[in-house]
Amino acid sequence: MKLASSIFACVALILSCAHSGYAQSSSSGTVQGTVVDPSGAIIKGATVEIRNPVSQFNRTAQTDTQGAFTFTNVPFSNYHVQTSAPGFQTAEQDVQVESGVPVQMKIGLTLGTQSTTVEVTGEGRDLVTNTPVTETNVDRSLFSKVPLESQSSELSSLVTLATPGVAADSNGLFHGLGDHASNSFSIDGQPVTDQQSKVFSNQLPLDAVQSMQVIEGAPPAQYGDKTSLVVVVNTRSGLGVTQPHADLTTSYGTFGTTNTAADLAYGGQTWGNFISLNGLDSRRFLDTPEFAVLHDRGNEENFFDRADYKPSDSDTFTVGVQYTRSWFQTPNSYDAQDATGWNGLVVDNGGLGPNGLPVGAQDQRSKIQTFNISPKWTHLVNPHLLFTVNAWVRRDGYNYYPSDNPFADFTPDLQSSTVGQTRSLLNAGGHIEMSYVHGVHNILAGIQYEDTLLNEKDSFALVDPTANPPCLNPDGSADTDPTVTNQSQCTGALSANPNYLPILATYDLTRPVAGTGLYTFAGHADIREFAQYIQDTISLKGWTFNLGIRGDEYNGITKAQQAEPRVGVAYNIKGTNTVLRASYARTMETPFNENLILASIGCNDQVVAAFQTFVAGANCVVNSPLSPGHRNEFHVGLQQAFGRWLVVNAEYIWKYTHKAFDFSVLANTPITYPIEWQSSKIPGYAISAVVPNIHGFTAYVNLSSVAARFFAPQVSGIGAVPGGVPGVFRIDHDELFNQNTHLQYQPWKRGPWFGFNWRYDSGLVAGPVPCAGGNCANGPAGSDTVVDASIITPDQQFEAGLYCGSVHATPTTPISPTSICPASMYGSTLLQIPAPGTENDDHNPPRVAGRNLFDVAIGDENLFNGDKYRWSARLTIINLTDKYALYNFLSTFSGTHYVSPRTFTGSIGFHF
Repeated sequence: MKLASSIFACVALILSCAHSGYAQSSSSGTVQGTVVDPSGAIIKGATVEIRNPVSQFNRTAQTDTQGAFTFTNVPFSNYHVQTSAPGFQTAEQDVQVESGVPVQMKIGLTLGTQSTTVEVTGEGRDLVTNTPVTETNVDRSLFSKVPLESQSSELSSLVTLATPGVAADSNGLFHGLGDHASNSFSIDGQPVTDQQSKVFSNQLPLDAVQSMQVIEGAPPAQYGDKTSLVVVVNTRSGLGVTQPHADLTTSYGTFGTTNTAADLAYGGQTWGNFISLNGLDSRRFLDTPEFAVLHDRGNEENFFDRADYKPSDSDTFTVGVQYTRSWFQTPNSYDAQDATGWNGLVVDNGGLGPNGLPVGAQDQRSKIQTFNISPKWTHLVNPHLLFTVNAWVRRDGYNYYPSDNPFADFTPDLQSSTVGQTRSLLNAGGHIEMSYVHGVHNILAGIQYEDTLLNEKDSFALVDPTANPPCLNPDGSADTDPTVTNQSQCTGALSANPNYLPILATYDLTRPVAGTGLYTFAGHADIREFAQYIQDTISLKGWTFNLGIRGDEYNGITKAQQAEPRVGVAYNIKGTNTVLRASYARTMETPFNENLILASIGCNDQVVAAFQTFVAGANCVVNSPLSPGHRNEFHVGLQQAFGRWLVVNAEYIWKYTHKAFDFSVLANTPITYPIEWQSSKIPGYAISAVVPNIHGFTAYVNLSSVAARFFAPQVSGIGAVPGGVPGVFRIDHDELFNQNTHLQYQPWKRGPWFGFNWRYDSGLVAGPVPCAGGNCANGPAGSDTVVDASIITPDQQFEAGLYCGSVHATPTTPISPTSICPASMYGSTLLQIPAPGTENDDHNPPRVAGRNLFDVAIGDENLFNGDKYRWSARLTIINLTDKYALYNFLSTFSGTHYVSPRTFTGSIGFHF
């Protein structure tokens, strides 16, 4: 609070001052200046170009009648500035943008006709960044040509393809540096720390993004909550766009996928507006549990608008507005698609359920509506001091709809309940921030407050007649007679079921009794978070030091306070263009907000606790709400430029977390919730190599290996720990190795271009795969000679690619009539299964098999060589070789999903 008081005192000082200049957001800066001749006279009409050869950022401006130029919305990084004018020699120099405080330049041109260098800082110097934290920077001019797998979560796809240390998962989900979803977005200074996969929330459309910077761990002090990866996004602006610029595009592709988009940027020197609209419809909206697409229709509509107003040289007002609506079906497996079979348990009469209605296929659906508004004011007090005020309101409304016939939701061994959900998350907050740049110091200080209102309502009931039978048959199997509704009817050959739960009788739709219906769990929570931070980045000769501290206060279902030092050092060996860096960060790890109420207090509800017993080995613990954990993480690395041809980043990562978060599933339903393990250790490395634009050719390669070792026991959340979970295990976002290569070539500035991706993943840790021996209990009596695959259904065996000798599982036929197979004949085409007797959940777990995926894009941005009006065309092919492969298998959080089959998309566009 002392720090907060001092910050407010500084604010009062700021408001009493006034000065000229220009300000930008806390995630981007401004470069401005004047161009003069040798006598000091201004030069009108000089051409000033600013570019970053690594991120592909490139802009050009002409000096006005006062010889002045301005570049706004410039992401933090290093830049090369080149200035030319008729009759003068060309001047070149480097500049670093590291704060919202504008960078002032005075560029002098000398007389002459030759293009020579007046000021050269060294070949390749602009390729390296002398910062303690490793960053990945990409500009729109680069990522607009990267073929992206997911049209409904393009921003996540871009992060996955552009950033080392990221493991790809289904439905736009990515695991940053070994964590499940401990990632946050900073959008024009607004923190968004809620999950951004397309089954939780709607993302910012990529049409609205100008540039992206990914901070890979050990975050500076201004970032908190979820910091394994911090994705800093600058949106597009119309400020200074004196000639209207618009893009209208439409596309059509495989699975009947259509996408229509339009955007417009227009403004002047004191105002600007950017607006974008797009709509998507597809018959393969989510990644599916079968390679064949079943019940997977979805659509999405996006609106984004950013308005900028600059009433004076000192003040800028910005307002961003986003509204996105998505509606999509939950993809069916073969088991879910043919629910009328029910394995003969109940439906023997023409596909009718206990309610006398046709059961049919599962038809579970979701709708998500996202609204966001974020006003911002920046005030430049003097050339060294910038004051920024941000505010925001963001709301996610989520609805999950069960099948119209509840009995269609029953899938043997997968889903025993019908379930619906209405959930909302409202996040309102703001921050006040000051940037001071003078001499060797770059000081950033701020305070931030957020209030997150959570509302949850879940309704569910049993639709599996074998889940809670009052009586058992003589062979011990469940008695499925719907007229037997209590244990007093267990007469004759029937015996009472010792595991029967009378509390669930009212909510068992397979045995109608008085009052039978859905059970409703509802809850509300208010999560208040307060943070204060200060950091000084000191640049001293070849050294850069980050000295910062952050204080976080979390006040929700549980409470916590932490002080978090953040320090780092980098040294630039200028003679060799080498940067050595090391950093340390202490962070507060906050719980995921999605279904946090259910996870924290669900076990206090007797009905929820009873439903949870249908998860094998569940141990529902009363009074176990999730609370923030803490992490210590260390990064060491180097960056090396080789001339102007290549720059390489390499770092080693080590993270230790006390109270590590993950997700589990409510009673075999699609409803997921966060859980908390005792601790985790995540070591790994990440390497990237970038070839800047050389005669139209650009390339980058990302390599990484990140382990994710988690330590039992589960310490909070609804208990869902299967019996026999070891003390340490690899969680299902652990991947031994992945790499992504992107090549891009445009031989002529006005001509066609070519983009190519090669993505290799060695495979995430798989779910409960039948195995033989080791620490796996899935063989008879732990045998290492025989495999018992009956723990999963025939369709799941098919999804896993299991075979026994020459017999391969099909959706309806297991690997053998009894699912028993000699270990010597057992294997999989889609999974890596440990050899008999060798499985170990820590050192040798089953994994998804490695996969190589290739994507191609070919396009032309100016088909008819127009100047004012342009036509464009593009063809994108995802999974060029039609690889048959999995993302994951029986993941606790996301289930089973296949990569997309080969997909063609053609698009045309009109631009002016």
